Amino acid sequence: MQRVIDLLIQNEVIEQRKLDLFITKYGEERVNIENLIKVKILSVVQMEEMLIKELRMHSVEMKDLESINGIDTTRILKRIANNLAIEYVDINDVDLDHKLIERLPLKQLMRYNALPLYEDDQSRVTVAFENPSDFEAKGAIERFFRGKIMVVAIANANMIKRELMKLKTSEEVVEYSEDIKHDLTEGSAEVKEVKEGAEDSSAVLKLIETILSTAISSMASDIHIEATEESAIVRYRVDGMLQEYFKLEKIIFGPLASRTKLLSNLDIAEKRKPQDGRFTHIVNGAVYDFRVSTLPTMFGESIVMRILDKSKALVKLEDAGMNAEAYKKFKKGIKSPYGIMLVTGPTGSGKTTTLYGALNAIIDVRDKIITVEDPVEYQMDGIQQVQVSAKTGLTFAAALRSILRQDPDKIMIGEIRDQETLRIAIEAALTGHLVLSTLHTNDSISAISRMQDMGIEDYLLAGAVIGIQGQRLVRKICGTCKEVEQDIEADNLKELAKYLPQNPIFYKGKGCAVCNNSGYAGREMICEVLIISEELSTMIANGATKDEMRTQAMSEGFTNMLEDGVNKALQGKTSLEEVLRVAR
Repeated sequence: MQRVIDLLIQNEVIEQRKLDLFITKYGEERVNIENLIKVKILSVVQMEEMLIKELRMHSVEMKDLESINGIDTTRILKRIANNLAIEYVDINDVDLDHKLIERLPLKQLMRYNALPLYEDDQSRVTVAFENPSDFEAKGAIERFFRGKIMVVAIANANMIKRELMKLKTSEEVVEYSEDIKHDLTEGSAEVKEVKEGAEDSSAVLKLIETILSTAISSMASDIHIEATEESAIVRYRVDGMLQEYFKLEKIIFGPLASRTKLLSNLDIAEKRKPQDGRFTHIVNGAVYDFRVSTLPTMFGESIVMRILDKSKALVKLEDAGMNAEAYKKFKKGIKSPYGIMLVTGPTGSGKTTTLYGALNAIIDVRDKIITVEDPVEYQMDGIQQVQVSAKTGLTFAAALRSILRQDPDKIMIGEIRDQETLRIAIEAALTGHLVLSTLHTNDSISAISRMQDMGIEDYLLAGAVIGIQGQRLVRKICGTCKEVEQDIEADNLKELAKYLPQNPIFYKGKGCAVCNNSGYAGREMICEVLIISEELSTMIANGATKDEMRTQAMSEGFTNMLEDGVNKALQGKTSLEEVLRVAR
């Protein structure tokens, strides 16, 4: 975004004088395209004219603009189409002619990022290009349509790329599946996989490579490979929702499961007991860890791979998605010299990522920081990380007792699961250590009740707990197909009336090729941060009820998760439907 703002200043679309006044009034952190348009420092028409010029000169790329709020790339593409007197095509609204696409080499289409769409009854073939001004691309593609007229159109580059990648992946899966079947009919595929260690040319290894690569490209968090009665299904969890990507013949599952177990150092002959393992693999040039779990089912096994992206361990706390007030409170909590700071929420709500962000924010060469995790998800320099192991008796509680003899300054506990672990953590917090951990509760205030239910005395909680963050992840609206939502249920508006301005405007994604027709792409945190004030500490010590504590927190300016979600829906980051699904 900063690159775009610099170009707008250079081209005098933004006056430096007005920008300086904005910074003086609102602060530098509020400088973004959306805000500059709101205060009328930036004209949308002038900005789009400049961006079209810069796109032509390749000073910026369209993919760089798509993630910037306030820039409508669809409108820019329509203006480019109008300038070139060609058609803009929304690929999501087109019924693709796959037989037409199969006439051209896929490599050639991917090289020029071009996609044949359809042929009309006058022998005119419409082809969508990322760059319709590329004469080399147009000439190369036109040669394949002898005797026909090629009609040039422009479309979203990501949509074209996504469709071509789908075709490439489908071709690869069919090809590798046929090779595996051929080897099996020759009587050797699974045996060869096991005994020879699956050479690089192995079709099974290539199929796994394709499954992993597609999952990473789709920004999946988990891969599910499941045996059913008649087939094997590969599903990805994208933005918290499972989506089916491949359906393979049942015969493919055996070699696929064996190779996955080999990669994870699991017993390939054991199909009656659950197993857990992990492996590291380079996918698309980046290193990923895959945590693997197998479970026997009626028709074979269920294999689930959790994708651990090592780059996520380097997330900055300010980029985690907290609103400004919540970030300020949370940072205050983790900067405390001692006490326990908790992050709460259900499984898959980003608690671990927040904890790693907190560690990155407080890491200091003068402090000894030790973590106890099950498992260690991301390896970090400068921190001692302990892996819990039930086999050796190294439980959370046992590890914590040993850690306290290691003279630590700060401790991170992956998860508090039982009273013993919680009691040791509280004692550590009371004896001068900063403790960061997670707890499974619905919201921040419920964490107090949960710890009381686990048998911790009120006076210990009052003295140890410094703050609690409750969080969830909501899906972000896809920037490519985002539109104003027209039909909001009256009951929902009535229920949320106290959080809404007059005539609120909400948004939704209508679904497109970029977001796999879900209307969402990526996830955003919604959260609430409860800092334990003197008044709340006294109330906890005196055994106050949850409602009494909530009333006191509200009087101190506490913003709950639902309100944070509604604010993000009003900003156009997510939909109201998604907020209510997650935070109601």
